[in-house]
Amino acid sequence: MTRDVNKVQMTGRLGADPELKQTPQGHTIALFRVASNRAWRSSDGQPHEQTEWFRVVAWNSLAEICEKWLTKGTRVYIEGRLQTRQWRERNGEERWLTEVVASDMILLDRREQVSTVE
Repeated sequence: MTRDVNKVQMTGRLGADPELKQTPQGHTIALFRVASNRAWRSSDGQPHEQTEWFRVVAWNSLAEICEKWLTKGTRVYIEGRLQTRQWRERNGEERWLTEVVASDMILLDRREQVSTVE
């Protein structure tokens, strides 16, 4: 039996504060978008930069950690897997959404003062 790999590793900055939601079953979900930049020089020496936006979903305790520590502009490392969901709108139009389901998050920004008191 062969094993496949579906793994994403990225760094980038949050485009907005995480949005926290609850499923009807009581699970916590944090939704946020991460902008990851790529820079290169073309053959004529001109610098180029491209920004790719990723939708990230974190579940349960990781969702709560993301909501507590991440804010717009925060630089993060995200590790997880790609997942594509498909659904049909009420007007019959078919939609797809690919997102990163996070399994790990590391805060890359330095914080001058971190308070553990809530």
